[in-house]
Amino acid sequence: MADLADADRVTSSTLAELAGLSHEEMESVRNAWPGIELIRRREIVRRLVELSEENVELDFDAIFRLCLKDPDSEIRCQAIEGLWENEETSLISRLLDMLSNDSSYQVQAAAANALGRFTLMAEKGTLPPRHLPHIQGELLHTLNDESRTDEVRRRALEALAPLSVPEVTSAIRDAYEAKNPRFRVSAICAMGKNCDPAWLPMLIAELSNEDAEMRFEAAAALGELGEEDAVPHLTDLGGDPDAEVQRAVLESLGKIGGRKAKEYLQSCLSSRNPAIRDTARQALDELRAMDDPMSLQL
Repeated sequence: MADLADADRVTSSTLAELAGLSHEEMESVRNAWPGIELIRRREIVRRLVELSEENVELDFDAIFRLCLKDPDSEIRCQAIEGLWENEETSLISRLLDMLSNDSSYQVQAAAANALGRFTLMAEKGTLPPRHLPHIQGELLHTLNDESRTDEVRRRALEALAPLSVPEVTSAIRDAYEAKNPRFRVSAICAMGKNCDPAWLPMLIAELSNEDAEMRFEAAAALGELGEEDAVPHLTDLGGDPDAEVQRAVLESLGKIGGRKAKEYLQSCLSSRNPAIRDTARQALDELRAMDDPMSLQL
């Protein structure tokens, strides 16, 4: 821990040693952590998150769990981000508490976003049923609480989105019809997460929205729905002036698949734009992986 407190001695190899710590080693970290100055703690957690994204075999979850209680809100947000793959149900109560009681709205929003991982598990049937009422209830309460910030309420909606229940369908529709444009963006995102083909006409209509962010979210959501009826509408949007919209179109075609999507993606391989070529190539790789899961391992 002395090395971690020294700005000149913290290397990636030093940080990697924090992976998979024993109970005794974690006690040492827990005792030393408050004595490390704030700017160093922030840097350590930020780099641990980066390392965990680069190498999923590095398990820093014990450190990230410790940092959920850090007095600094930025560190708490980073810790939630670092636990992005953690599906342990023991994390749920902590995230619910942070959503309800944390002093920082950024942390509340991050907690809501993280709870979306567990609603998706519930929808897939991999979450023990006893947990869902607490998660769904708190997220709905947050969404309907107008005293909370828009950011937190929007993340609550998006976290609820995977659930195929009437309350969520109504919440998505209400957000879509809201006057607040930020809620409408979240509604489009939620439609994709909800994976209900009933949203298809609305999403197709939003591909023509004047707002590039709405077009982007609609294109991305259509990829989540996976309906081949969306393919011609997406290919029509392939020449969108916004680069992010173009990327969303290609990525969604890679998720939907089918002959027409494949043909369009292959045509993009000859584009003069290197970003389009690269994204199209990655989308075709995804199509091949769907057709033959072993193909990318060869």
